[in-house]
Amino acid sequence: MFQDKILTCRDCGQEFTFSASEQEFYAEKGFENEPGRCPSCRQARKAANGGRRSGGFGARPQRQMYPATCSNCGVETEVPFQPSGEKPVYCRDCYQSMRRY
Repeated sequence: MFQDKILTCRDCGQEFTFSASEQEFYAEKGFENEPGRCPSCRQARKAANGGRRSGGFGARPQRQMYPATCSNCGVETEVPFQPSGEKPVYCRDCYQSMRRY
């Protein structure tokens, strides 16, 4: 059904093959557009973006973490919010085990 196609990279201008198996993969995933970049330019773009897809906003800033003591097991942990002391705070393991119920 699919046949290899020769495409031209929009970044470097080199021709590259969009193989029949790649076309089949794109179709299975529902991708409608052909790749605009050759594999080496795609890899270079991913590396420049830190593996993240480009959305125009760049990399996500590092979250500020706050020290806390788990209310369940007493282990020292860090959480992405400033604990107020009004509600219990849980470490990752205790939180995950409580979410299952």
